[in-house]
Amino acid sequence: MSVQSVFAQLEPLLPQVSKPVQYVGGELNATTKDWEATCVRWCLMYPDAYEVGLPNQGVMILYEILNEQQDVLAERTYAVWPDMEALMREHDVPQFTVDAHRPVGDFDLFGVSFSTELGYTNLLTALDLAKIPLHAADRTEEHPIVVSGGHAAFNPEPIADFIDCAVLGDGEEAVLEITDIVRKWKNEGSPGGRREILLRLAETGGVYVPQLYDVEYLPDGRIQRVVPNADRVPYRVFKRTTMDLDEWPYPKQPLVPLAESVHERMSVEIFRGCTRGCRFCQAGMITRPVRERSIEGIGAMVERGLAATGFEEVGLLSLSSADHSEIAEVTKGLADRYEGTNTGLSLPSTRVDAFNIDLANELSRNGRRSGLTFAPEGGSERLRRVINKMVSEEDLIRTVSAAFSNGWRQVKLYFMCGLPTETDDDVLQIAEMAKNVIRAGREASGRKDIRCTISIGGFVPKPHTPFQWAAQCDPDTVDSRLRKLREAVNSDRKLGRNIGMRYHDGKPSLIEGLLSRGDRRVGRVIERVWREGGRFDGWSEHFSYQRWIDAAGAELPSLGVDLDWFTTREREENEVLPWDHLDSGLDKEWLWSDWQDALDEHEQDDCRWTPCFDCGVCPAMNTDIQVGPTGRKLLPISPVGKGSPVSNPAFSGG
Repeated sequence: MSVQSVFAQLEPLLPQVSKPVQYVGGELNATTKDWEATCVRWCLMYPDAYEVGLPNQGVMILYEILNEQQDVLAERTYAVWPDMEALMREHDVPQFTVDAHRPVGDFDLFGVSFSTELGYTNLLTALDLAKIPLHAADRTEEHPIVVSGGHAAFNPEPIADFIDCAVLGDGEEAVLEITDIVRKWKNEGSPGGRREILLRLAETGGVYVPQLYDVEYLPDGRIQRVVPNADRVPYRVFKRTTMDLDEWPYPKQPLVPLAESVHERMSVEIFRGCTRGCRFCQAGMITRPVRERSIEGIGAMVERGLAATGFEEVGLLSLSSADHSEIAEVTKGLADRYEGTNTGLSLPSTRVDAFNIDLANELSRNGRRSGLTFAPEGGSERLRRVINKMVSEEDLIRTVSAAFSNGWRQVKLYFMCGLPTETDDDVLQIAEMAKNVIRAGREASGRKDIRCTISIGGFVPKPHTPFQWAAQCDPDTVDSRLRKLREAVNSDRKLGRNIGMRYHDGKPSLIEGLLSRGDRRVGRVIERVWREGGRFDGWSEHFSYQRWIDAAGAELPSLGVDLDWFTTREREENEVLPWDHLDSGLDKEWLWSDWQDALDEHEQDDCRWTPCFDCGVCPAMNTDIQVGPTGRKLLPISPVGKGSPVSNPAFSGG
């Protein structure tokens, strides 16, 4: 049966809403396919506004991979702003895709990628607008299979009631395997209905179906165990890892937004994973092992992406891009190739100890020279040992001095507040570090217009990290320390006026902590917040701390727990954690040992260059860390026309 576009209903509403262009679709490199000519249809969602969701690499990659399959269709949807939501409800317009404006409820699969847990209420809005029952238990074969992914999927228990399944880890191969299973089931006439397709997905071992697992609790509120309730379902679900990134050079045709977005650039992921071992960093832990894209693969993706988009900036993405074993060759090769074309390069994430002036000069050779950004994370040397951020203040001062003497004028430093074992003094040392940066900059440059901005976020303990057992710092303590820090920054006006300070109060972080380490009982809180108007909780202007506090107070006590139980309580070694049955590859005993090392202020080296520390990932993946150097070079494209990113589409690799 053909599915009709709802654009005729939508179009009269567009003049009445803010930023109507975000709902119309038709972006450069977008894909629309014939519904009737396809067998399996995916709707992909990043549960935030268009301007945040469209640049998301994960959704963009899956969108392209799926649409390359002849009998598969993939379209996109994003969270609609409250003004549009109200009009859609008034005029009975369902949640729609931006590609062909088809109703989301008509697709076979609804894939939602969560980078942050604060997008959960937006999922409920989309489900409700799509006329998909909020609770998975109430859905029939007529409804899409709701699949969650992204980093937050490594603990999907708080949204277990609302999703049908979750995929841990990389999605490239996983979505194709899910597609194959759904295709076969449909071609067989959908035997066994919805339960059968969920069983088929679950028995692969790589798709988690919450309703096929039962959770049993102890009298004190802790989890006793999580067990399958069907014979074909495994006890543990493993994460997916795409090992050879060069085999997956996506996106080949990056989407170009119609409306202003948070990232106006063409991005290439140069490697995945991280072995630095920062104990607070969930992304670094769950994406192990390190897998590098080759210099030729990077060059080919940059060339193709620039030609397909017209962007003038290339972001070289990873968790710590300067750690690529051939980053000097990559940046020099790209700078040489695009010299004179106004094509700039950027590394969104750079470590102090991996940065050098030659690298910075290559990055700024063809584009504008922007400020430098580093993330010491902790204010004191002691605290940086606790979190395993092995960067000394001497390293930082030496690096910024070299930068300021070479013409840079501003630097941004990222920190966290509320880290385990943190004291007031640890936070106050941030002020002294910033002042030392200003002093060093003035001395190195001979100028007074040196700027340093310190940006501070509240720490949230995350699953699958050594800090998953830690007590989260309460918001009042975080806010008190930030007030004292501001006073310390301003205590010396000659230096303080050159230091900017940006920070978030501790309240949103506490709610993120509830959602990141919660179990299925937290689903009631999420639903209550949503029913009482919770939307776009990741946006400060929409977030209501009181709404979350009230909902937690109304829903949790009858279950024998409360907000503090999930957030500010320290866990014991043998406690069953809500995500223990979801295998990130990391050995739980190793994580506990590293947590004890943190409390002892003992640092752990980067295992990329040292003997294995037995975190468990490489044996579990039956692989090894993949790094260079390869010794290969990125050859220039000849000729290169001035004013055009690429004039000759033929790629020449070394």
